[in-house]
Amino acid sequence: MLIGLAWRSLLNRKGAALLCVLTIAISVTLLAGVEKVRQDMRDGFFNTVSGTDLIVGARSGQVELLLYSVFHLGSATNNIRWSSYQTLAGDSSVDWAVPISLGDSHRGFRVVGTSQAFFERYRYGDKRPLSFASGRGFNGLHQVTLGADVAKSLDYKAGDRIILSHGLGNVSFAQHKDQPFRVVGVLAPTGTPVDRSLFVSLESISAIHAGWRAGVPIPGLSVSDKQLAEMDLTPKEITAVMVGLKSKTSVFQLQRAINNFRGEPLLAILPGVALQELWKVVARAEQAMLAISASVVLVGLTGMLGVLLTGMEQRRRELALLRAIGASPHHLLFLVMLEACLLTASGIALGLGSLWSVLIIGGDKLQQFLGVYLTLAWPPSLGWIILAIFAAGLLAGLLPAWRAWRYTLADGLTPNT
Repeated sequence: MLIGLAWRSLLNRKGAALLCVLTIAISVTLLAGVEKVRQDMRDGFFNTVSGTDLIVGARSGQVELLLYSVFHLGSATNNIRWSSYQTLAGDSSVDWAVPISLGDSHRGFRVVGTSQAFFERYRYGDKRPLSFASGRGFNGLHQVTLGADVAKSLDYKAGDRIILSHGLGNVSFAQHKDQPFRVVGVLAPTGTPVDRSLFVSLESISAIHAGWRAGVPIPGLSVSDKQLAEMDLTPKEITAVMVGLKSKTSVFQLQRAINNFRGEPLLAILPGVALQELWKVVARAEQAMLAISASVVLVGLTGMLGVLLTGMEQRRRELALLRAIGASPHHLLFLVMLEACLLTASGIALGLGSLWSVLIIGGDKLQQFLGVYLTLAWPPSLGWIILAIFAAGLLAGLLPAWRAWRYTLADGLTPNT
């Protein structure tokens, strides 16, 4: 009976009630959305590379190695010799090893020299393999496969010709104009740094630097296609190696052996451990986003409190009539608390419904805009957040409910002065 009465009372004040529900819904959408993005960003961050047991590079810091090898940020302090890579790839415990060479770019996007095994072995998310939106992976000299963001930002498609630049700047005066590349494929979006990279073969990296010395072309020297065909384009150095093992139990043994490698100073890192260390650096920004969203929810609940308190003054006669027909002070208290519950629950339901509708309808566009792979899964922490919002809504209804409880029959029948 009280629930029906509370519902009819809200319908009688539907303008203010609807505004209150919308305010709470917007607040919940923002907070739940931030939490959803935060959780998916965290999961995506830790799953930027999955299925890779070790990453090997020149000795430096593990976060630094992770940044340039996986996220393609910054530059390596040193390279590792090709012979060291061959020794590592030939180890009996190694199942596969994918070399990576960095140092060139194209209009602000990183060029990654690697082998065809990269498209087969690289995993992200829940060990998802790479797939192609169009075309295929490179299989020869002067062929390039584009990440999804590169193709979209620069409006490239299979068959287009592009020029790579030496170095990492957005604008480079050292370009490999004499050896243009042909786009042969575009990767499907992944929400990882792969989307913002261009992939070529290691031999192509060696080819475009033939006739160069100390990072600049030798004046008057040009290399023809015939000369390239006769050259040994095996790289002398690479930047890093992604390693997969036959047995996970040998990971620490191999890591120790690599870190003590006598041929040159190397560093082998566990991607998960390095990602955990790196996440600590960005965790404060994550917490700040959540705090701002929680403040917005608090503003929404404060608005509901204002609506209920204002309505109490306008409902003095209504409450007096309820008292006159036998309602006790406790009935009035529960009535106002039920109204607060209905407003809060309606706002939460509308907010969550709006968020998941956006995820279902525009999830792909949001993924491209945010660079985060968004799922439809319910974050475990969101349930506690919703319960906290509902409890806060009940607390917001306590003050107007207490005022209704204190109203007497005479209060409602006495004109305001």
